[in-house]
Amino acid sequence: MTTHYYTASSLDGFIATTDHSLDWLLKQDIDQEGPMSYGGFEAGIGALAMGASTFEWVLRNEAGSAWPYSQPIWVFTHRELPIPEGADVRFVQGDVASAHREMTTAAGAKDIWIVGGGDLVGQFADADLLDEVWVQYAPVTLGTGQPLLPRVLDLELLDVARNRNFLCGRYRLQKD
Repeated sequence: MTTHYYTASSLDGFIATTDHSLDWLLKQDIDQEGPMSYGGFEAGIGALAMGASTFEWVLRNEAGSAWPYSQPIWVFTHRELPIPEGADVRFVQGDVASAHREMTTAAGAKDIWIVGGGDLVGQFADADLLDEVWVQYAPVTLGTGQPLLPRVLDLELLDVARNRNFLCGRYRLQKD
């Protein structure tokens, strides 16, 4: 079982604008069945963790659609948020280690995905619970926004690919 951070980033290292928008990303050209694509990655995922801002973005952008995840999701938040119909959402606070233990059990033989939220991913890395970072670099700069990962980490490049306009990299964390 591996805990992944799978995300897209602008070339200057931001995953979202300052107001948490992904409009810049959604207009980019990517092959959904191509190398390091979302569909292939997501098929191996058994549990997800999200921050509240990411969860709220999904709620806003999936409004009127079926909930996009069949896996259980742990949402780290101090706010009361709605639960979409048919979704297995668990709201948690505090230390990521106890949630990670629950996620590991729920994921079974599959992996865990930390979705969005560079700070949340950083907390998993700080607790030595993050194994891999997958980044799809889009051909755009934002100048400012939500950082890719606001931590100092040493990474080893495992794989690289081009998916239309995206430069895709998969890294393993170097652990002490």
